[in-house]
Amino acid sequence: MQLIGSDSFTLIIGLGKTGLSCARFLADQGKPFAVADTRELPPNLAAFRQQYPAVEVRCGKLDSAWLQRANRLLVSPGVSRNEAAIVAAEQAGVEVLGDIDLFCQAVTAPIIAITGSNAKSTVTTLVGEMAADAGVAVGVGGNLGTPVLDLLSQGEKALYVLELSSFQLETTECLHAAAATVLNVSPDHMDRYPDLAAYHRAKQRVYRNCNHAVFNADDLLTRPLLSDAVAQVSFRLGKPDLGHFGLLLEDGELFLGKGLTPLLPVRQMKLSGGHNQANALAALALGDAVGLPIAAMLQTLQRFGGLEHRCQWLRDLQGVAYYNDSKGTNVGATLAAVTGLGPGLQGKIILIAGGDGKGADFAALAEPMRRWGRAALLIGRDAEVIETVLQTDTPCQRAPTLEAAVLAAQQLAQAGDLVLLSPACASFDMFKGFEHRGQRFVTAVQALMPREAQ
Repeated sequence: MQLIGSDSFTLIIGLGKTGLSCARFLADQGKPFAVADTRELPPNLAAFRQQYPAVEVRCGKLDSAWLQRANRLLVSPGVSRNEAAIVAAEQAGVEVLGDIDLFCQAVTAPIIAITGSNAKSTVTTLVGEMAADAGVAVGVGGNLGTPVLDLLSQGEKALYVLELSSFQLETTECLHAAAATVLNVSPDHMDRYPDLAAYHRAKQRVYRNCNHAVFNADDLLTRPLLSDAVAQVSFRLGKPDLGHFGLLLEDGELFLGKGLTPLLPVRQMKLSGGHNQANALAALALGDAVGLPIAAMLQTLQRFGGLEHRCQWLRDLQGVAYYNDSKGTNVGATLAAVTGLGPGLQGKIILIAGGDGKGADFAALAEPMRRWGRAALLIGRDAEVIETVLQTDTPCQRAPTLEAAVLAAQQLAQAGDLVLLSPACASFDMFKGFEHRGQRFVTAVQALMPREAQ
């Protein structure tokens, strides 16, 4: 069934998690397909060939002529749509799309679409939990967890909540989200995009043909480039406009609120930090846009403690708190963590950062670290680049390993301080991924002994 004959076929480009889900989807439908991967030895190649022995697979440089034989290309997020062979195929009339379009063509249930430079996994999971707590049959996936096409095998759902990366949005044309948001925009993936404007354009694609646009009133780059005919609602870390979401001060206490109505005291949230208040407000706005009951969503906020590797509290030792934000893979994420956690501290932040900076500018970290930082411990490929930016106002040390950085942080920390792993960088120069980096940090932190016991 998967053999390519003289008839048209689909060519999957990329044999990662998304590509494998596309293969399963097409195989289940009995559609002919083939696979190309730009890597000479993709990690899933042997298993794929065993499962689909009749499917043609070509690895290495993309064959332009072969791509133009296909009637459509299913491009995985890890492969740029601007690859010369893909551009040539599209110019020759070959359809170029991604897994999100296939998914949107297959479902009728409403979709909440979430993108942003940071916090999209937290907000996606939070909205999914809110829907489940409201008794709604919900599917959650996309860039987070389950590939969207694999959600189709989980049974019929009444709502889908999808995390979408800019890479996924590049190949998405058919998304008609019931509610869509760009949570925030800060420079990321500058090794793939020529400039911030190109990255911004990719993010804005989430709003195309949506019914409700939810944006961050504190971030101009998230505002939808849409006509006023589309319903729009904002969230902000300040007093909201009528009908919008923000923070209200009532009798000296801070509340999440909608318009003039206080909804929940911030102190009752399980999540901590200003950045998580913004995440909660975004989730409330998205859920409200599709009719989730406010009462159920507020109950979720009182129990939801966040995700692994995303500003995750690990332990307190001798008055020092340790937080794992290994998912902080860009400057904006680390900035959110430092500015979110710093103001509430009795002490200072000791930041562990570094890795593959993907061509980013780290200058935005200098002022927050001057204000709330005690020191920065730097690891990985771009440690020197970060040190150059921070060293004027923040003491910096380099560490050969993450474990060495944890030990050094303990020696520097004072009671009331917070040790924060938030690298502002990708992890692949030293680790298998941000999860591996976070697990190593957790292990190192849990192994710490009180200083006098060392």
